Amino acid sequence: MTPPSVADTVDVAVVGGGIVGLAAARALLRARPGLRLCLLEREQGWGRHQTGHNSGVIHSGLYYAPGSLKARLTREGLREMYAFCAEQGLPAERCGKVVVASDASELPRLEALYERGRANGVRVERLTRAQLRAREPHIAGAAALLVPETGITDYGAVAERIAALLAEDGADLRLGTTVQGIETHGEAALVATDRGTLRARQVVTAAGLHSDLLVRASGAAPKAAIVPFRGEYFHLRPERTDLVRHLVYPVPDPAFPFLGVHLTRSVDGGVHAGPSAVLALSRHGYRRRDVSARTLRELAASRGLRLLARRYWRAGLAEMARSAAKPLFVRGVRRLLPEVRGRDLVRAEAGVRAQALTPDGALVDDFLFQREGRCLHVVNAPSPAATASFAIGRAIAERALSEIA
Repeated sequence: MTPPSVADTVDVAVVGGGIVGLAAARALLRARPGLRLCLLEREQGWGRHQTGHNSGVIHSGLYYAPGSLKARLTREGLREMYAFCAEQGLPAERCGKVVVASDASELPRLEALYERGRANGVRVERLTRAQLRAREPHIAGAAALLVPETGITDYGAVAERIAALLAEDGADLRLGTTVQGIETHGEAALVATDRGTLRARQVVTAAGLHSDLLVRASGAAPKAAIVPFRGEYFHLRPERTDLVRHLVYPVPDPAFPFLGVHLTRSVDGGVHAGPSAVLALSRHGYRRRDVSARTLRELAASRGLRLLARRYWRAGLAEMARSAAKPLFVRGVRRLLPEVRGRDLVRAEAGVRAQALTPDGALVDDFLFQREGRCLHVVNAPSPAATASFAIGRAIAERALSEIA
């Protein structure tokens, strides 16, 4: 095949302008100043999807398997995120988190979580019922864990600031640019976009909800497919936000692949309750009516999704019911916050989570990279990717730069 005409040549092209792609670009330029770097983003702004539609939590690393990339990079990333926000004058608050056991049956799981947190180097404290009540007078529970390091920030603002710093460092930032294909030709890759073709010695893709599609665009089969799940939230009315002082989470249920409904503070003073976790019918399915024919075909053809549904069908039906009926959602919130009533909760903006799924129906829990030719793909970067973004960015930069002499 004759290579198409090329408009520009760069050392590294980064595809994806969410916080992971931005952090990767930052790490590349910090590791090798003067690098010719181009960052491509299909939207007209930075961090428009998962980065700008998450809870804003700076995670501590409590939940993750010891020795996993998630555990290690979250611990590194937490410190860097707080430092970056302080240095750049961005909002960040160490408000702390309590993980609550609702009754005695959850105490063994709470203790196992304590041990896991300690194994990951997380500062975690046990709280009795009385100690929990002293910290959170309106929260019900038999016992809890306190994680003082957990906090909140505005990841959309973080993404915007990283982009501004990249521009100052000479990066070529291209919004409104959609990648249509990637081909390796010898020591370089050709990146075809709707605005012309770019030659790059290395390509890094960090496209979140489109990560598997970009692996396919490079001519390879992705190690995992992305299934979009919509997370639906409500927020407490302003006059009721004083009911919650920390971030408040339930003990994770091993029979359910997500964390369940929890209460999170935000840097603007609000409190959100949620999320539900329902299958989205579009990769940008923020509303129930958002439906993509392509996504429907992908979901219908997914053997992995059928196997996942068979395994978690009860939990899936419960999530769909909670999404459809506000009283059921309120009931879930009241397990933690008994005083709340339906009138206290107002529907808030939803988010869409890129859940990576293997062909055998297994949820990919850890960060996942895939090397194909001159391309390094970030196939899976689930929560806490925003917290860990600077550490993930360094890991990406090390892998990418090792391929450039």
